[in-house]
Amino acid sequence: MPSAHLRNVLFIMCDQLRFDHLGCNGHPYLRTRNIDWLASRGVNFRNAFVQSGVCGPSRMSFYTGRYASSHGATWNSVPLPIGELTLGEYLHDSGRMLALAGKTHWRADTAAMRRLSIEGDSALGRMLGAGGFVEIDRYDGHVEPGKESGYADYLRAHGYDSANPWNDFVTSALDEHGERVSGHRLRNIHLPARIAKEHSETAYITDTAIDFLNARGDEPWALHLSYIKPHWPYIAPAPYHAMYTLDQCLPVSRHPDELAHQHPVLAAYRQQEENINFMRDEVIAQVRPRYTGLVQEIDDQLGRLWETMEKLGRWKDTLVIFTSDHGDFLGDHWLGEKEHFYDTVQRVPYLLYDPDPAADARRGTREERFVEAIDTVPTVLEALGLLRREERVEGCSLLPLTRGDAPEAWRDAVFSELDYTFRPARLILGRGPNECKAWMVRTAEWKYVYWLDYPPQLFDLRNDAHEFFDLGSVPQFASTRAVLHDRLCEWFARQKRRTTLDYQQVQARTGTDKKEGIFYGVW
Repeated sequence: MPSAHLRNVLFIMCDQLRFDHLGCNGHPYLRTRNIDWLASRGVNFRNAFVQSGVCGPSRMSFYTGRYASSHGATWNSVPLPIGELTLGEYLHDSGRMLALAGKTHWRADTAAMRRLSIEGDSALGRMLGAGGFVEIDRYDGHVEPGKESGYADYLRAHGYDSANPWNDFVTSALDEHGERVSGHRLRNIHLPARIAKEHSETAYITDTAIDFLNARGDEPWALHLSYIKPHWPYIAPAPYHAMYTLDQCLPVSRHPDELAHQHPVLAAYRQQEENINFMRDEVIAQVRPRYTGLVQEIDDQLGRLWETMEKLGRWKDTLVIFTSDHGDFLGDHWLGEKEHFYDTVQRVPYLLYDPDPAADARRGTREERFVEAIDTVPTVLEALGLLRREERVEGCSLLPLTRGDAPEAWRDAVFSELDYTFRPARLILGRGPNECKAWMVRTAEWKYVYWLDYPPQLFDLRNDAHEFFDLGSVPQFASTRAVLHDRLCEWFARQKRRTTLDYQQVQARTGTDKKEGIFYGVW
C-alpha cells in the first residue's frame, strides 16, 4: 500500500563517489555534515553494491532495476535496447513525470527508433530519447555542455565570456605565469579553477534542483538530481582546491604482491595511461586532496537543498535516496579510474530517508544487509504504490528494511559485471569484441570473479579485507571456487529474460491449450 505520508521522490546520485569518503562512513577528516545529517534521519545501508563499475551500465541498472546482462547496455554509450523500461517510463505510465537535473549517461536506441519509424521529435520519441526522464537540464559533464544544458549560456551571463566557457574557465586554471592551463592534466589540478564556487557545475545543478522544487510547490514530484562530481576532471574552484591536505586524505591501499602476481587482464589494464600515472606517488598526492575537496563541495551544496526542503515542508512527504554510480581507485590496487571488482569501486554509499512514521524506529541506524543498485526502482515503485513489475525488475524494495518488517530470508550475495571490449586492454590482450567479459559474486566471506578464458580471481574477505592476495589459482581453495562458480551460474540462470508478459498473464495462460483449441498427445 502506498504511504499516506509520501508523495515525492528525490533520487540523488553522485558520479564516482567512494563509500569511504563520507563522515558517516568513517572518513576521519571529511566534514560531510549535510550528508551525515541525512544518514541520521534515515537508514545508512553500509553494504550497497553496484551492478557494474562503469558509469553507463551501472546507471542503466539503477534506472531499470535490472542486471547489466539482462538490460544489455554493458558499456558507456552502448544504447539501452528500446524494449527495456526505465523508472521514468514506469512513473509516466502512472501519470507522473521523473525530472532530471544533471547526468544520466543515457544513449537512445536510435537504430531501433528508425526501424520502428518513431520520430525523434514526437512525444514518444522525446521520452525514449531521454530514457523516460523529463530533462530540466541534462549535463553529463566531462566534455563541453551540449544543447540539452543551459550551463554554457549561464556561464556567459555571469561574465565568463568565451565560445567555450566550460573549457576556458570551469576546467582551466592560471599557472604562476598567468597562462591558462588545462585541468584535464593532473599536474595542474592543485590550482583553483577559473570560476567562482557559486558558478561551479555542482552549484549550477543544485540551483536547477532548487528552482524545480520551488516551482512545484505542493504538487507531487519526482526528481533525479545527478551530480557529475567528484568524477574527473578533478580541478576544483577555490576554496575547495586547497581545503584538504594530503595527510587529511585516506592513505593509498595497495600491496607489492598485487604487481608480483598480476591477473592477465589487470596486467593489461595497468599498461593503460591512467593506471600508469596513478601508480605514481606524485599523482596520488595531487589528486586525493582535490577529490576530497570536490566531495566537500557537494555536501555544502546539499545543505542549500536541505534548507529548501525544510522551507517547503518537503521532509514530511519526500522519499530521499543518496548514492553513487561507483567508486574511484585513486591509486588503490595500483589503478586509476574504476571498472574492476574491488570493493573500492563496487561498494557505494546508499542512504535512504523514508518519511513514513513506520520508519521512525529505524532512523539513524546502520544496515549491514546487502543492497544492490537494482533495488532503487522497486523501492520507488512501492513507495508510490505503483505496480512492482516483477516480471522485469530484478531488485528488491528496501522499504521493509526501513520500516522494520524485513523478511527473514534476505540476499546473502551481490553480483556485478564487466565488459571491457572498448578498452585498450582488449587490444593489448589480442581479444575479440565478444571475448571480454567477467562476472563477480561477493558474499560476506568471499569474492569470486569469473573471467572468460582467463583464470578466476578469489579473495578471502575475512582474512584479506583489502583484497591484496588473489587465491584464484591456489589449489587448496579449489572447492571454494567451485561452490562460488556454481552460485554465479545459478544467479545467471535466474535472470529475467521473459519480459513481454507479466506474471498475471503467465498464470492466465498456463495449461489453457485445450480451451484455445490446441490438442496434442491425446489418446
